Amino acid sequence: MRNIALIDVNNFYVSCERVFNPKLNSKPVVVLSNNDGCAVARSNEVKALGVPMGAPWFKLKDLARQHGIIALSSNYALYADMSNRVMNILRAYSPDQEVYSIDESFLDLTGFQSRNLSQYGQHMRQRILQWTGLPVCVGIASTKTLAKLANHCAKKRPVFNSVCNFNAMIATELDQLLAQIDVSEIWGIGRQLAPKLQALGFNSVLDLKRANPAILRRQFGVVMEKTIRELNGTVCIALEEIAPAKKQILSSRSFGYPVRDFNSLAESITLYMSSAAVKLRKQQSFAGSVYVYIRTSPFKPDAPQYSNGLTIPLPSATDDTRHLVSVALWGLKQIYKPHYDYAKAGVMLGEIVQATGIQTDLFSQEQTSNRFSALKSSALMTAMDDINRKLGKATIKLASEGFARPWRMKQGNKSPGYTTSWDEVVAVN
Repeated sequence: MRNIALIDVNNFYVSCERVFNPKLNSKPVVVLSNNDGCAVARSNEVKALGVPMGAPWFKLKDLARQHGIIALSSNYALYADMSNRVMNILRAYSPDQEVYSIDESFLDLTGFQSRNLSQYGQHMRQRILQWTGLPVCVGIASTKTLAKLANHCAKKRPVFNSVCNFNAMIATELDQLLAQIDVSEIWGIGRQLAPKLQALGFNSVLDLKRANPAILRRQFGVVMEKTIRELNGTVCIALEEIAPAKKQILSSRSFGYPVRDFNSLAESITLYMSSAAVKLRKQQSFAGSVYVYIRTSPFKPDAPQYSNGLTIPLPSATDDTRHLVSVALWGLKQIYKPHYDYAKAGVMLGEIVQATGIQTDLFSQEQTSNRFSALKSSALMTAMDDINRKLGKATIKLASEGFARPWRMKQGNKSPGYTTSWDEVVAVN
């Protein structure tokens, strides 16, 4: 039997904020999305008030005044750094790790049968809490789907003390537990599929576990068959120790304020493309096309509306920020129209190939000069990335990215960069 563990940080964004501001403990806290729009993280106190994920903040202000809800702007640099710390700690517990998301990680503990895995999970939990201040829950089972459910039980049922090991239960005990869990809690089912399954009489996890996978595959597809087989202990979803390279890289943001002038749009497009190019180089890839788009706000139907985008194929794939930005700005000029209040802009890199698989032009008369140019480009991009990694993001950037950025997203209640900025490190007197 395999032993797959899922480690998940509780209310991750809120927990990160509480590590450095203990005054937030036991208080209702929400973390808001870009431009302080919607609740993307909620403390248990806020969940108890019935606030759903994604609730618009402007609709919550009366409730916030009534119950003292504290709203914070997203501090993505802090959350990414804290996530890296958690994932690095977990690597010491197994050589086989899949970082599933910013706050979740799978570990393969199959080679650790000689240990008491429930105690092993408690050790992980206690070390992460001691070294980072973040609370986590651990679910252990024979498949990834069951490990997700075990983690759900570890969170929701105090009897497990934050670590639930399905593999330590006898079959009847596990089935009794699965019979108490709604089918919507299964990984990949969610709110859309759950009503359809419930209409067919599959109300609990146990109901779906006992279903005929071949029959449900005909109605719901192969993913449903894999889910049912995983619920019965058959591994259908393997651990991805190395995340596959992205086939598309998107970078976009909504503006904090309406933008009309071309120069401000050009600054934002430069910023987004620079960010996308860094991700492209990080996965050692080149892009063969650039997509750029702009749009007004669909939430202001009385205002003039305009939305447009353009895909530009590149003569040869590249990872050079300068070339990619130049193409994106050319595309912006083609689609820009004045006198509109633009609310969002973005870019996407497509036709992505690995750096080792670049196809050059056999008939080009500039092969030699292009080769030397590519070497210089690679050296320059490596130097930029190294400097920005060591001295801070955007230490070196393209001038067209601008400096004032009046259009940048609203972050009126953003906490300091406690672990990411020397100027904002906590001082102890």
